[in-house]
Amino acid sequence: MAELKIDAVVFDVLGTLVDEPAGLRAGIRALTPSPDAAGTERLLLLWQRHIEREQRRVLDGDRPYVTGDLLDREAAGLVAEAAGVGDPAAVEALARSARRLPPWPDTVAGLARIAGRFPLIGLSNASRTALLGLNAHAGLRWHQALSAEDARTYKPDPAVYRLAVTVAGVPPERLLMVAAHAWDLRGAQALGLRTAYVARPVGDPPTPADRFDLYAEGLADLAEQLDLP
Repeated sequence: MAELKIDAVVFDVLGTLVDEPAGLRAGIRALTPSPDAAGTERLLLLWQRHIEREQRRVLDGDRPYVTGDLLDREAAGLVAEAAGVGDPAAVEALARSARRLPPWPDTVAGLARIAGRFPLIGLSNASRTALLGLNAHAGLRWHQALSAEDARTYKPDPAVYRLAVTVAGVPPERLLMVAAHAWDLRGAQALGLRTAYVARPVGDPPTPADRFDLYAEGLADLAEQLDLP
């Protein structure tokens, strides 16, 4: 695409490349097989709301920075308590389920296709340790994987996107940020990155007011729009 001149592609991970809810549901079912589907969803929502709330508190300055690993352990503790499970080993196993998330069906092939043309940078709110587990479990291909832990904050803080800009060594407008979350793309956009929304069953869809550079139905569609073979 002549009008979209980029030197590297930056990918969000959680929700964009891996099915986070599916992995957490599996962890919840392993913790307590008794809940029905509705019960599992209630426990999943408890986890998700805790992570979202505590990351927001860090961003707002209401809580000192803590790693994503600690937030996962806190969320696992809340879910276990709600499920009536007190075994510390079971709680730790649930926390680690956040590192065993399945890729979306098009993720592995899509990354390989795009990596044939561009350097790929993963940029995630997951911790460095969690990213290692995620990358290995889901078979994610990167040239560089960056954690928000390196900026001691969370997306959409500009400091996190600046990590990718620094590593790439090019102006922000030469990077394409890909995510299934409109809030993530807005954060990248504010720092000057180009943006591509990829639709997923989970995520944060764009609003009519959003103006991203690309809108794709999946990674194959994104590759087509980037004129990749």
